[in-house]
Amino acid sequence: MAWFGNLIRFSTTKSASSSSITTKPLILNTLFSHFTTDASLHNHSHSSPPPTQFAGLGPTKHNEKPRIVVLGSGWAGCRLMKGIDTKLYDVVCVSPRNHMVFTPLLASTCVGTLEFRSVAEPIARIQPAISKEPGSYFFLANCTGLDTHNHLVHCHTVTDGANTVDPWKFSISYDKLVIALGAEASTFGIQGVKEHAVFLREVHHAQEIRRKLLLNLMLSDVPGISEEEKRSLLHCVVVGGGPTGVEFSGELSDFIMRDVRQRYTHVKDYIHVTLIEANEILSSFDDRLRRYATKQLTKSGVRLVRGIVKDVKPQKLILNDGSEVPYGLLVWSTGVGPSLFVKSLDLPKSPGGRIGIDEWLRVPAVQDVFAIGDCSGFLESTGKTVLPALAQVNSDQCELFPS
Repeated sequence: MAWFGNLIRFSTTKSASSSSITTKPLILNTLFSHFTTDASLHNHSHSSPPPTQFAGLGPTKHNEKPRIVVLGSGWAGCRLMKGIDTKLYDVVCVSPRNHMVFTPLLASTCVGTLEFRSVAEPIARIQPAISKEPGSYFFLANCTGLDTHNHLVHCHTVTDGANTVDPWKFSISYDKLVIALGAEASTFGIQGVKEHAVFLREVHHAQEIRRKLLLNLMLSDVPGISEEEKRSLLHCVVVGGGPTGVEFSGELSDFIMRDVRQRYTHVKDYIHVTLIEANEILSSFDDRLRRYATKQLTKSGVRLVRGIVKDVKPQKLILNDGSEVPYGLLVWSTGVGPSLFVKSLDLPKSPGGRIGIDEWLRVPAVQDVFAIGDCSGFLESTGKTVLPALAQVNSDQCELFPS
């Protein structure tokens, strides 16, 4: 990609104060020549020392390719990695997931229109060098801190439950750092959202929605359940009238019309969908598109409610006018905002708390650091508006760099 050829022109060289990590002989030294071990782990008098943990990737040498570290595996990060010329750079990706999710099609997987594997692409397919080149890696980990003075990224491995291996802490030296950490779903501080609602941003979210939807359909057919309980159990509520909320509501109504009415005839008259939005649906789109979406949703049986959610309970939510809305499935789709980690970074911030960048997507005041995607926003000094958190924007951002 053209902008990579200009990284060195727009950034100064790597800080000479990059700390080197002391190495110790390892059995796998020949395989992991870049890795070093923590010397403190060997200074024990016990007969059987604890297992050695890697301390990380040390600085690149003069005869090695510069290393680009990419934090995140979303639209922006994967589009960037796909365009990197691995003949010129080594690529290291750090992310808590080893795949990219095609988010616009997530709603279709919730109702069985698409299989989950159809919307996930492994990172190794997007950038094959990660699994083939000796200096390129993918690490299943979260970034816990940045040391921009010493060109270091501090990481913490991702583990699954208490019965797995203990998480490891390690550091990665970078020549160029690209922050593409994305954003988190906004809850606006409303109590009960994280506990009782399901978001629609990852594959496991779609799996949870599908599981809960089918479970409620089965439970509602059990003898002894009253009509009121059936209506509550089969009431699917979507909060947020943005692109995700509107598309999911449409997919769900199609599922009800085409599948539920044929396969669950006993409860087909009880299931319905409600879309709650504080203002107008698709408020950032053209007025003609909003009217068309409203007409199509209403025609397919989606009930549109204008209101603000005040509180979320286990089986009902409360609106600002005091009315209660019972639900069996609650999907929260009210937009995104910067994550707590992005907010905690000691970097310039744009309006809204994103990482501030200039017109070349550089982070001012630090060397060799760029930010792209939902976690970034133009500084006010650039005169540019903050770009919307959309997949198209994240992908097209890479074209902003000059040739």
